[in-house]
Amino acid sequence: MWAFWLSFAVIFVAELGDKSQLMAMTLAARYRPLPVLAGITLATAVVHAVSVGLGAAIGVTLPTDVIAVLAGVAFLGFAAWTWRGDELTEKEKAGTRTARSVFLAATVTFFLAELGDKTMLATITLATREGLFGTWLGSTVGMVAADALAIGVGILLGRHLPDRVIRWGAALSFVVFGTLLILEGLGRL
Repeated sequence: MWAFWLSFAVIFVAELGDKSQLMAMTLAARYRPLPVLAGITLATAVVHAVSVGLGAAIGVTLPTDVIAVLAGVAFLGFAAWTWRGDELTEKEKAGTRTARSVFLAATVTFFLAELGDKTMLATITLATREGLFGTWLGSTVGMVAADALAIGVGILLGRHLPDRVIRWGAALSFVVFGTLLILEGLGRL
């Protein structure tokens, strides 16, 4: 249980104000929250399982510079896609037809965002010293809980901001985070 609570607390605090939390808020402002949360949960569970495995196998020697650059380039692609926009009808925004695509977009976005992120590195570090299952479960639940808070804020924003403003804000967020990831990755080379 110690590994669970320690991992939960460390990752929850590390996630507050992180780019992933801002992306969760942005996605929830535009789409239904359940597929967004489900995508975040799946991506987080997979990334943190890999992190725990890496922590157990090789410790903290994982090079993340190339991963950061690739994730940054992918984010710039997401920015272009978001900027171009996809005009959804009210029925599509509320319907289950788009739930799969929202789930997929959230899963891929969060998976890429977390590769080489501080929460991944923190999980790897925790796994070198703590129980593997407790570390994985605690870090996953901690991150999903922090992002669920952001989804709540995103829902409120989505009700009060025009879709165009949300789309532009989301595209700008992806450009900023993509650029930061690329610069971070190149700075380590």
